[in-house]
Amino acid sequence: MIAAFRCDASLEMGTGHVMRCLTLAQVLKASGVQCHFICRDHPGNLIELVRTSGFVVHALTRANSVEHSPALAHAHWLGSSQDTDAQACCDILKHLGGNVSLIVDHYALDARWESAMRSICQRILVIDDLADRTHDCDVLVDQTLGRHASEYGGLLPDSCSRLCGSNFALLRNEFLSWRAASLQRRERSHESHRILVSLGGVDMHNLTGGVLTALSRQRLPADCVITVVMGGAAPWVEQVRAVAEAMPVRTEVLVNVKNMAELMALSDLAIGAAGSTAWERCCLGLPSFMFVLADNQQRIAQELVKAGAALLLPREALDQEDGLLPLVRFLASAQSLKAMSMKAHKLVDGLGTRRVADVFMCGLN
Repeated sequence: MIAAFRCDASLEMGTGHVMRCLTLAQVLKASGVQCHFICRDHPGNLIELVRTSGFVVHALTRANSVEHSPALAHAHWLGSSQDTDAQACCDILKHLGGNVSLIVDHYALDARWESAMRSICQRILVIDDLADRTHDCDVLVDQTLGRHASEYGGLLPDSCSRLCGSNFALLRNEFLSWRAASLQRRERSHESHRILVSLGGVDMHNLTGGVLTALSRQRLPADCVITVVMGGAAPWVEQVRAVAEAMPVRTEVLVNVKNMAELMALSDLAIGAAGSTAWERCCLGLPSFMFVLADNQQRIAQELVKAGAALLLPREALDQEDGLLPLVRFLASAQSLKAMSMKAHKLVDGLGTRRVADVFMCGLN
């Protein structure tokens, strides 16, 4: 069996699409599925990361004809027209042989592109969290907390299986492996002040540097330790390192980490984005303060706040003298940390990737 993943990463669109596809690919590979990736060589792409993860990548070059369809808010992210992209992908899939299935995670693709792949694909699974365009697929995955299948009414074929909600959060196995230890640690009474700052693999606008500067203005516990995690493609890594060196408490900057689950499990509070990493934090019961970094994160942030699993930080808080004082006070309250942890870990159990893989493979020959 062969599964082809169509996804992209760039400085503009971030790394989330590729990372959740890699997560699913690892589980499918362990089940005997041969996985290939089709990715365009956008600036800030993760093609080498995918290859070093053990998968074949078929790289697409940027085309001269770039689609700007008013029907798709993110059409310009594709780097070509849908017709051009579909033809290039068809050519690749034909060379892979028979019994090819397709996993698509791209905001710039819709039913037009997917329908063009039907003649050579046994099965199509789409990963989405916008519910703003039509799809021609057999399985739809939307891991957004509180998302109802009915929100895709009229956007999917009647026969499509709809896997909606945080039960289908696509998390790597490491988070499930660390879940028990992380939750047990939070049950114990201890004095610890470890802050994890992780605002995406790219962080184009250097929000990380702003967070550290704002934290430096607060009266942090003397034993406070701040761990900053960034991606290798982040353009502000050196500037962040300089800010970290001037911090009044111990601050370390880590790049391209391989032990994110462990770092989360050993942290007491996180500052992060309201994107896919929110499900990782929930799985490990890690209390968090969030920033909304993209329009598609608004819904996630609202649902997490409503569930008591996280708190929201406005960006303007970074410019205020005591803008992060609520966060510092929260860190000092063992009761508040434990209460949020309990609410967060009930939302995501770490088994979502396995659930998605089982449904996908159920329809394969």
